[in-house]
Amino acid sequence: MKGLTIILGVILFFLALYLIYLQYQLHSLNRQLHKRLVEKTRQPLSLELINPELSRLAANMNKSLKAEETLRLNGIREEKQFKEMIANISHDLRTPLTAIKGYQQLMEKGELTNDQRRKLHTAQKHADELGNRIQHFFEYSYLLNAESEPTIEGFNLTNLVAECLAESVAVFEENNLSVCFEEGPSVFAFGDQEMTTRIVQNLIRNCTAHSVGDIKVRISSEDFAVISFKNPVKNPQVIDVNRLFDRFYTADKARGETTGLGLSIVKSLAEKMNGHTKADLQKCELEIRIELPLCERP
Repeated sequence: MKGLTIILGVILFFLALYLIYLQYQLHSLNRQLHKRLVEKTRQPLSLELINPELSRLAANMNKSLKAEETLRLNGIREEKQFKEMIANISHDLRTPLTAIKGYQQLMEKGELTNDQRRKLHTAQKHADELGNRIQHFFEYSYLLNAESEPTIEGFNLTNLVAECLAESVAVFEENNLSVCFEEGPSVFAFGDQEMTTRIVQNLIRNCTAHSVGDIKVRISSEDFAVISFKNPVKNPQVIDVNRLFDRFYTADKARGETTGLGLSIVKSLAEKMNGHTKADLQKCELEIRIELPLCERP
């Protein structure tokens, strides 16, 4: 009986050692995974396990990590190719469009009948619209490939938005829209003034293209400096607010009136300045919010 007890004690001792060894190896595995996440290393996991099932687990984990890394590199490569394609398309389209507009101007100076002049003006209108869309492509490709960092400084956000709205009065009148700009204390933001101006200009273009009623603009000071554009929309049921800032997203694909890049450009510019974009749809009213870092009054 005593001998059996000794044998069982020895077996338990070696089992305990084996469990401690397995625990050490699992701890090593966890440490290596943590190192890959924190230091972004690509070193394969290395283990010295006696258990064949755990050894196969480690091998399969290495295969999975390698496959994930391959997918990541392929994604980076495809994104780079996409950026180059957008840049090339925007450049290739601008060259023939410039020639088309030049010939239209020459025709306008010649002798035309009223019917011919009417048709020419229609062609010019569509050429201008095409030019606006190509400009969106060009601007988007520039943002994708730009390496320069924004010039971050404090500025009066309220005044900047008011100036952009004043410059767009003719555009609003042309589209039979009025703008209600809520007066209030000046709000100051940290950001790049040129980028912020482009954000506001894109928001104005978005409203004039899709609003079916008066536009409400408000600048507020919360946790962030907030730019808010509200406007009624015609078919709220087809709008997916979770995708509004996705590139090439258009709610009504049948009409195809925009490139779907305007709000994507807004998001890209805001994120370059450590800002955020949000969209909310209540009944028939769409609100686009841009949040920029808040600045105390200089």
